[in-house]
Amino acid sequence: MTSARSLQFAAYIFTSIATIWTYDYICSLHEEWTFLLQSHWSKMKILYFVTRYLPFIIVAMDLYMGFAPNENQAECRVLENINPALGIVIIIFSEFFFVLRTYVLWNQNKILLAAMLSTLFCLLVAISAMIFATGVPASYATSAIPGITGCYQSSTSFLYFIPFLLLSLFELLLMILTLIRVMQDWRTNAGRLYVVLVNHNISYYACSFLFSVANIFASLLLQYSYHSVLYDFEFITLAILATRMHLHLWQTNRHPHGSTSDHMHISMSEISFVNSTA
Repeated sequence: MTSARSLQFAAYIFTSIATIWTYDYICSLHEEWTFLLQSHWSKMKILYFVTRYLPFIIVAMDLYMGFAPNENQAECRVLENINPALGIVIIIFSEFFFVLRTYVLWNQNKILLAAMLSTLFCLLVAISAMIFATGVPASYATSAIPGITGCYQSSTSFLYFIPFLLLSLFELLLMILTLIRVMQDWRTNAGRLYVVLVNHNISYYACSFLFSVANIFASLLLQYSYHSVLYDFEFITLAILATRMHLHLWQTNRHPHGSTSDHMHISMSEISFVNSTA
């Protein structure tokens, strides 16, 4: 009965994730294609493209694992190992958006950028090592109850909360850097684009921090078959936030509404401030 309840719960969550992702994509379809067709190809656009569309693969895998009849535990193991790998890629790409935004807020301080990228790289290595070290020896199971399909990881190490702890600390660090910068030069840089950047950064960091904390408590208090499905929920939500905020920033930069109060101009190809000559 435990496995049946776990698989049903996972199926409900996977369906919810797919519904949220599809709804968001449909709602932003016009803005999405306007950006893809009218913006210049750049590194940031490629980053956006990967962050935006890679979750489709994760959603498809989640639905397959939750609903497809599967009696092969080896296949379950492969899918369960590929899924977090894709999730790591999405998290790192989503974080990279806001590392560059923090770099912009700090007037392109290259020492700070090097420090943030080094920390992000160490975070990637640590999370990858922890996930695969705890995931490979884990036990996998399939449902033996007629009408209940799918596969799930029936056991894992209690250390699975560590990646989310590291991620939450990284988010807290970026939030502190943003708040420090705001206190330093809010009066001198009160333009619309600057306000959008700051609001986006704080909102994203706060959401990411709360999701990571929720996953930490879920990892410690719930059995794996229940709390594991919340991982993908965080991955997908952060990808939606990162890409939505990038679209908003691009549209704000594209339609300044004739404002002359902005002391900075954002180059969307490189996400860097240059002195405005307007």
